[in-house]
Amino acid sequence: MGDVVNLRAARKNAARRREEARAAENRAVHGRSKADGLREAEQRIRAEKALDQHRIETGDDR
Repeated sequence: MGDVVNLRAARKNAARRREEARAAENRAVHGRSKADGLREAEQRIRAEKALDQHRIETGDDR
């Protein structure tokens, strides 16, 4: 006799696997992984901070 399977849970798990496969395919097609996007965002933040640190304060801010 086989194991008892909750069909609702099995359908949800199958849908998750399909969506993850689709997401991985889209990442491959569009050229950037999640890690690449996060790395680029961190580099942009660091560059903005460095630029702000070199800003000269004149006191003319209105």
